[in-house]
Amino acid sequence: MMFDYEMLLMIWIHWAADFLFQTDQMAINKSSSNIWLGIHCLVYSLPFFLFGFWFGVYMGVSHFIVDYITSRGTTKLWLAGKRHWFFTLIGFDQAIHLTLIFLGMNYFHIIN
Repeated sequence: MMFDYEMLLMIWIHWAADFLFQTDQMAINKSSSNIWLGIHCLVYSLPFFLFGFWFGVYMGVSHFIVDYITSRGTTKLWLAGKRHWFFTLIGFDQAIHLTLIFLGMNYFHIIN
């Protein structure tokens, strides 16, 4: 099995875009404001445009759809004190994002 550097690169770009580049305002407000969610997704998608315009669009739109659902769920779980399910949903959110990244890499022919 060959090691896929593109996939490894995408994992780290995803981490930086989804966590490092996300401000406190984005993180706190994206579950109740589509404007803040949109800002987060725009910032998130920027590094992915390096791999093609449509891949960047795909990443921003897919991220918006996933976070629209999961950010609302995590907020409810956090406020209810359900920490285990909060972190379970965060992990599920990340698994969905990574799955969509890898599917998009294949569809947009980013994988060698």
